[in-house]
Amino acid sequence: MALASAPMHGGNVHAAARELGRPIKSLVDFSASINPLGPSPRALRALLESVPLVEHYPDPHCVSLRRAIERRWRIDSDRIVVANGATELIDLIPRALSMRSALIVGPTYAEYARSVEQAGGRFSMVMAKQEDEYRPPLDEVAHRLVRPKSGRMAVDAVFICHPNSPTGRPASSHDLQVLLAAANRAGVWVIVDESFIDYCQALTCVLQLRRYRRLIVLRSFTKFYGLPGLRIGYSLSSTPVAEALRRYQPPWTVNAVAQLAAEAAMADTGHAKRCLTYVARERARMARRLSSIQGVTVFPSATNFLLIELPRGVRSSPIAAALRRKGLLIRDCSSIQGCSARMLRVAVRKQQDNDRLLAVLAGTLQK
Repeated sequence: MALASAPMHGGNVHAAARELGRPIKSLVDFSASINPLGPSPRALRALLESVPLVEHYPDPHCVSLRRAIERRWRIDSDRIVVANGATELIDLIPRALSMRSALIVGPTYAEYARSVEQAGGRFSMVMAKQEDEYRPPLDEVAHRLVRPKSGRMAVDAVFICHPNSPTGRPASSHDLQVLLAAANRAGVWVIVDESFIDYCQALTCVLQLRRYRRLIVLRSFTKFYGLPGLRIGYSLSSTPVAEALRRYQPPWTVNAVAQLAAEAAMADTGHAKRCLTYVARERARMARRLSSIQGVTVFPSATNFLLIELPRGVRSSPIAAALRRKGLLIRDCSSIQGCSARMLRVAVRKQQDNDRLLAVLAGTLQK
């Protein structure tokens, strides 16, 4: 399976501003699922205090931040790789580990497939089904990892987004355990992207790292901590894997400002609790309001966004374009393999913004 073109992503407010001839601040971006309450106040203070550091090269080893992550997870810092966003790590992993064939649980983030292809590998996909409300089909993935009596495994890696984007569904702890055990027996890498997991009570796979040497967990400071413009994330893995990833990283890949802001954000547990409470309440309210629009289907989500399907006969692309002209940016999911031509993803933002989106979407669908 080949990718015809570079994946499309949400969050490109710069292109929208140029296209519409409007300032960025006049746009409301529902296409990127970022914390609606914004960065932690501690992180913002750290940004200001770090200004003098721009005169120096950043710490190439991110020692202070890695130590903070070590305390957070009680895992040795030599197993932690800090990078220029989780996407940098997604790009590095297939090359650093010489992956030739990957199984990807979809519909999901297109960069998993792109990174495997760019490393010279190939990929196949196991799709969650709409009739199952997009429950991640990890039982099917585990079944595919049963080693044949003769010959080598058909795949050497599995990519999972947990909770998944764009569906918002986490995997169950039981299904994850079954998959990890099957992959361990087969000698297959498992890459679990937990960029959205801070929004829900799903069990993190970090706790399984000591048991499974071929497990790699990705974390991000973008989605929950609200720092997309700083580009910072990290991986947790075995020490040999971490060393292999570092060998493929360019020097000074993470800037000094991002390192300090990320450490401060992670320490602000009060802000994290406020965000969790707000998102859970506002997500439920948005889901109810969207469901009240005739013909609209809202899928269950444990994250800060909702996947919706428009009424029969209504395609998502013209609706997304109509809202875009009004300064409301939403994620058209029709280009994502495994989603229908009627699907959109909308982020949970502040209540005033959400009410505007709900009113404009309902009015557009009634025309």
